[in-house]
Amino acid sequence: MSENIVLLHGALGSKNQFKELTNILSKELNVLVFDFEGHGGKPITHDYSIDLFTEQTLAFIKENKIQGAHIFGYSMGGYVGLNVARKYNGVIGKIMTLGTKFDWTPAFAEQEVKMLNPVKMQEKVPKFTKYLKKVHSERYWSHVVEQTAKMMSDLGNNPTLQEKEIMHIDNETLIGIGDLDKMVGHEESKRIANSLLKGQFKVIDNCPHPIEQVDKEELARIIIGFITN
Repeated sequence: MSENIVLLHGALGSKNQFKELTNILSKELNVLVFDFEGHGGKPITHDYSIDLFTEQTLAFIKENKIQGAHIFGYSMGGYVGLNVARKYNGVIGKIMTLGTKFDWTPAFAEQEVKMLNPVKMQEKVPKFTKYLKKVHSERYWSHVVEQTAKMMSDLGNNPTLQEKEIMHIDNETLIGIGDLDKMVGHEESKRIANSLLKGQFKVIDNCPHPIEQVDKEELARIIIGFITN
């Protein structure tokens, strides 16, 4: 019987980011994906937070009756996956993160938030804005951007995952980082991996931060190897 794995998307992303990866992983694993609130055209009814997405992940797992499911979290999704493990011991299995930011500070958050202004984005990055409208709909895309900016600001002031709590997560965890990732530092990823009770650290060759540019065959090989061994 195939192992169950839930894929958690990143900020401003959606489950559609995982179409190619899902097709490859499905040869070996039972893959489940979903959109966090407000993403992928879903309406927004709550302010974004890591805890909100954590509860939605837990609800998805319970609805699908997949206790013990493994987690692959890209970027923010990895942060959410680890927070599920922190809050709900024994609910999920192994966790792999890719390109997850751990060192949230007011300065870093401010830097990210500056780029998340819907009006300025339409002027300066129209191609990306068009993509966001396609992913999240004309109606909701600007709300997704604004809510993400607010969540990042909150993380900068009060990170959800504190290192003293991460140390107690006992799930087998692989902290992955691309060698071409310009958003997340290798040192912070390695430090977190070393802080975990059962943490591993892996640098993935020729791998940038945007998952759209990642070699899906290679990523799937790493995920399957970690989950099934």
